[in-house]
Amino acid sequence: MCPAEIPDGRQRGYIIPIGGAEEKVPEAEILNRFVELCGGRRARLAVIPTASQLPETGDSYRRLFRDMGARDVDVLKIESREDGSNEDYISALESANGVFVTGGNQVRLTTIIGGTPMAQALRRANAHGVHVAGTSAGATFIPEHMIAHGDSGATPRAAMVQLAPGFGLTNKAIIDMHFRERDRIGRLLTALAYNPFAVGLGLDEDTAAFIGPDDVLEVYGSGAITVVDPSELSKSTIDQVEPGSPVSLIGVVLHVLARGGRFDLVSRQASI
Repeated sequence: MCPAEIPDGRQRGYIIPIGGAEEKVPEAEILNRFVELCGGRRARLAVIPTASQLPETGDSYRRLFRDMGARDVDVLKIESREDGSNEDYISALESANGVFVTGGNQVRLTTIIGGTPMAQALRRANAHGVHVAGTSAGATFIPEHMIAHGDSGATPRAAMVQLAPGFGLTNKAIIDMHFRERDRIGRLLTALAYNPFAVGLGLDEDTAAFIGPDDVLEVYGSGAITVVDPSELSKSTIDQVEPGSPVSLIGVVLHVLARGGRFDLVSRQASI
């Protein structure tokens, strides 16, 4: 699933994966930054709560974003693949200048929304300048390759992670969330062993990567982002070991970036 083509004279909107458990109060840094990018008091937001099976999730974010000053907040209750073709929902998405995808179960996102007109409309919207944020499961679903399932642990192991198609807003990263809290470095390394083209972004809770149109990310929030760059990978045993066995990786570069840290997904340069 590839990003949509950016029209001449336009630039892609921000892509904002959040590691989950972000502060949900009117003065919260990450969500306020998202609202400001979307126009502040002129912001028109669309919330997609599909990943969550809690009926109150969408309305809770609607109240929160309204308390932060957003002018209009539509909750798109996409609960079936048929809903993914709902013209009213697609129209609300196309008139928004910001989209927020909640947490829950990322497999619900790919099975319910993946391949529908709603997914296509979201990729087009981001290519036309609409900012898209996702928290927890919503963050994992942002890139082309999504971590669907995986085990905890520090050591990469063959078959430790299962990948599935994501939204396809970027093909430059694989994203994992609740990273430090749930000890997920091993599964991110395993995902990158299968796909060393991408950069791995492991987001702690209450931490976000604001990825601009120039593909430079800046860290916001109270935790850190673990950036795993496999571009210099010289040796890997992922193709040689049995499922469950440890994998050797030589040449992987790792950065840990706290608030204000930056990473260029194209040049692979980190700065603080």
